Amino acid sequence: MSEFSIFRAIKVAGSGPTYQGRLPIEVPVTYRGDAAVPASWAPWARGHRRLLMACFDAAAWTFALVVFTQLRLDVIDQPVDWRDIVVVGLVAGSTHLGLGWVVRLHQGRASVGSLEEMILVGCVTGTTGLVTIAVNTLASPHLLPRTVPVAATFLTLVLMAWGRAVWRRLRERTDERLVPSTGVPALIVGAGEAGRQLVASMRSDLCGAWKPVGLLDDDPRKRHLRIRGIPVIGTSHELEEAALATGASTLIVAVPSASAAVVRRLNRQASSCNLEVKVLPPIAELFDCRVDISDIRDIEAADLLGRHQIKTDVGSIAGYLTGRSVLVTGAGGSIGSELCRQITHFRPAELIMLDRDESALHAVQLSIEGRALLDSPGVVLADIRDSQSVLELFKRRRPQVVFHAAALKHLPMLEQYPGEAVKTNVWGTLGVLDAAASVGVERFVNISTDKAANPCNVLGYSKRIAEGMTAATAQRADGTYLSVRFGNVLGSRGSVLKSFAAQIASGGPLTVTDPEVTRYFMTIHEAVELVIQAAAIGRDGEALVLDMGSPVRIADVAHQLIALSGQDMRIVYTGLRGGEKMHEDLFGDGEPDERPVHPLVSHVCVPPADAAAVLGIDAWAAPGRIAATLAVACESMAAQGVGSAVS
Repeated sequence: MSEFSIFRAIKVAGSGPTYQGRLPIEVPVTYRGDAAVPASWAPWARGHRRLLMACFDAAAWTFALVVFTQLRLDVIDQPVDWRDIVVVGLVAGSTHLGLGWVVRLHQGRASVGSLEEMILVGCVTGTTGLVTIAVNTLASPHLLPRTVPVAATFLTLVLMAWGRAVWRRLRERTDERLVPSTGVPALIVGAGEAGRQLVASMRSDLCGAWKPVGLLDDDPRKRHLRIRGIPVIGTSHELEEAALATGASTLIVAVPSASAAVVRRLNRQASSCNLEVKVLPPIAELFDCRVDISDIRDIEAADLLGRHQIKTDVGSIAGYLTGRSVLVTGAGGSIGSELCRQITHFRPAELIMLDRDESALHAVQLSIEGRALLDSPGVVLADIRDSQSVLELFKRRRPQVVFHAAALKHLPMLEQYPGEAVKTNVWGTLGVLDAAASVGVERFVNISTDKAANPCNVLGYSKRIAEGMTAATAQRADGTYLSVRFGNVLGSRGSVLKSFAAQIASGGPLTVTDPEVTRYFMTIHEAVELVIQAAAIGRDGEALVLDMGSPVRIADVAHQLIALSGQDMRIVYTGLRGGEKMHEDLFGDGEPDERPVHPLVSHVCVPPADAAAVLGIDAWAAPGRIAATLAVACESMAAQGVGSAVS
């Protein structure tokens, strides 16, 4: 019984969406069995690939020159000294092998039969052809008819491409014979590049964990496509028929750019067919945008709710972040920490992470730098309520770009303690704005919320006033001051998904306020990516509203999470809490949805807030009085905005 060994790369995935990589660890994997024994020539051929390829290329030149010399002689009926053919063949062969050695054509620089190798072959063959034509032309008399080297160059290129294609196909068939015929039968949705890579990975996996039985794709041009022998058998809408025809037990969504709506539809269809659903993560979570079987994972709530295809203008982002001193307030929070992680990709001159929670600063520094000694100037322990400390920090460090993400955000808590919302979300923001204006910050980005559109609770009032104060600062300070508004982010601290996860872990029930309540959702990564993009395109005093997709019923989210958990538990409806809306707004009354620059970013004008009136709020008054005062301030802003629009 023979034995064949192969080295496979092991993929190691880190925790969370911000880190995922492959370590170059080679582990020998041996598969035994008569069915797995490759053709007898394969081990020897692979061991002598360099020699075989070099000899094949030289033979291709010789063959092409002989063929076209003979064809030419049949036309002109003139004798040619065959020694001249040998001379030209030696020139062509030696030139080709020499150039091939320079670019490592035969030394394995590119996989045999790959596009990269075809480009190398084309360049080397074309250059060799030019050299051969020049030598033949300069010889007196010509060694061969002048058209022979020209025609031979094209035939040689065809022969080399054909030979490499045959080699690649034989190699693939040999590898596929090593894979056990057993495995989980899987239908794959998506016959694009991700689907192609996934099928190739499955067909070459020695463990044989997956067995692709068919592909589904909605592109009619792929109707007759086959990938490594696996056919496209229909569209995603024909899932039930495809599952019955193939006997598949699993559906794999191999479309990393698929929207949440598409994933939800496929999940519903698969559930009706009793298919287990697996997905590939979004492109942002893939290492180097490459796909293999280790990327396949169970479907998650974020896949059902938060996938958005985002096209980022890296050039515009790098223009205002690269080489700049950037400060992030609330750096230890869900949004702030992801902001810090993404900002580091654009190589700022300095990243200053400010938070009042030392443990949160420890966590974010650890996620970015791999260690957290908390002794570097990049982490600052401070509270934005301390306006004097904030001002001194700005004067000492002089940041050029500021992302203001520090805020209190839990609606029910702020309804009980509205004075705290005033101290942090209103006065704290004003202190940061004043400090930024005093040192001439180039760009200031205030992180807002959809609760600021048509506000009806303390959180919404305080964030709406913060937007107004940002707009007011834009009128008096140099630089660009703007706000970015978006809804719920999946996975943030205190989010509904984390609450549901905890309730499922404890055996339920799940609590939902109302059967019809809806909310907007987006993943943290997507939200922050759009925040950074929006900051690059926003104009002074604006509020930029991120496209959150369609609102989702919270009850539907609860049902989907229960289905994903595989448990049977009930949902309890508790009723809307004070200040809660049935349906959130992204735009206030009179705010048009205009997207002049980016298709996922709307621009709205925000009326300025009066700083003197804001400072006059009594944060120690009775909760009801504070809430009423905040509501009046927002109404005053709205009236001012209407007046400005009329004038």
